[in-house]
Amino acid sequence: MKKTDTHEIYQRRIATAIEYINLHLDEELEVADIAAVAHFSPFHFHRIFKAFRGEPLGRYITRLRVETAAQLLRHTGLPIETIAYNVGFGVPASLNKAFRALYDTTPTEYRSTKNIHIMKTPQINPFFKLKAPKFVELEPRSVICLSLVGEYSGLDFGTAFVRLWAEVKAQKLFSAGIEHICIYHDDPKSTDPVRLRTDVCLVVRKPAAAAGEVRVKTLPGGKYAVFTHTGPYNELGTVYDAIYGEWVPANCTCGDDCQCGDDCKCALRDEPVFEKYCNAPATTTSEKLKTEIYIPIK
Repeated sequence: MKKTDTHEIYQRRIATAIEYINLHLDEELEVADIAAVAHFSPFHFHRIFKAFRGEPLGRYITRLRVETAAQLLRHTGLPIETIAYNVGFGVPASLNKAFRALYDTTPTEYRSTKNIHIMKTPQINPFFKLKAPKFVELEPRSVICLSLVGEYSGLDFGTAFVRLWAEVKAQKLFSAGIEHICIYHDDPKSTDPVRLRTDVCLVVRKPAAAAGEVRVKTLPGGKYAVFTHTGPYNELGTVYDAIYGEWVPANCTCGDDCQCGDDCKCALRDEPVFEKYCNAPATTTSEKLKTEIYIPIK
């Protein structure tokens, strides 16, 4: 199968997901259900959807609900409360908040002012040229880690790593091969920023013990596709879009309506993505920062 064919298959499967959303807009939409009808792993569906549609799944659903509400406001006489329920908002206040956030006006103002034009086109970032990954087979490794919750850009990674290095010193864990790693359990494009979960980790080669808020856990082994990016950390979102929007479908060998089984070259494992930081931001210019992104595959 040609690579262009697999990309088209992914496009079609995303379209199937969108059709499902359209038909169930007035219901509670679960990610697992949407991913299932499109034959994608729920674990990676957020990133695949974002890569192909240019906006996160949750934002897309909210935008579609609000845009549908706008059409009903303009072309029907239904009460605002009824419209809110019909497009999937549990209470009218939720529609009011989402409507104002998207259009900078309220449903009432929009209905009463016929010359307001509010429809907007979502901004879609073009893919940059993605370098081919290397493939590695990793053994499970022990890490000491601190769990942080909150928006990635607001987390104090530096202090967390300093605290972990203090534990290395206290427990005499120092050895060659200690690595700086962050495990990201959520997609920042689809999860509320205040709920994003991150494990800041040091890979250690000696037996370690938990101490206070510092935990000991095992970094899963297995096969990984490793993408290397050199440049500022704020460019990593574009790298992820290219991975899930270009590389994953281009290397899918399963065919139409697949679920990326064991025979697929890019079969994604339901494990978190993690990043390895190969140099220190305190002593390296942002243009030379080297980050390795580890995508778990079967």
